Amino acid sequence: MTDQTPASGMAFKAIRAIDYTVIFTRDMDAMRLFYEDILGFVMTRELSPNWLEYRVGENTLALARPGLTASDMPVPDGTAALQLAFKVSASEVDQCAEELTAKGVALVSPPTDRDFGHRTLFFRDPDGNLLEIFAEI
Repeated sequence: MTDQTPASGMAFKAIRAIDYTVIFTRDMDAMRLFYEDILGFVMTRELSPNWLEYRVGENTLALARPGLTASDMPVPDGTAALQLAFKVSASEVDQCAEELTAKGVALVSPPTDRDFGHRTLFFRDPDGNLLEIFAEI
């Protein structure tokens, strides 16, 4: 290695945050309704019918159909592609559970205090991805 060659992996030390997360969706219409009508996320940008963006805190959550950068097939039905955890206050975990059930969303796990210091609530989006609402307790 010469003095001009950076050590392996050094360029990645510049990463400071995850800027956006993309959920590759099987059913864009159902996912859009869920994230907008059930979770109340406000769409910030629609680049095309195949790419929608929502601002979640300091991050962007995008819904996309596969194919823009790769030709991956959507994950099979009944398979979660990812888990997202949304942080709220402890009292809001229960409020979120009440709102979800009032809107007909089945809970995978009701609000529960965990040994590791979180109060959690789990449910799924229309594509089967596991979503968590949690608070530090």
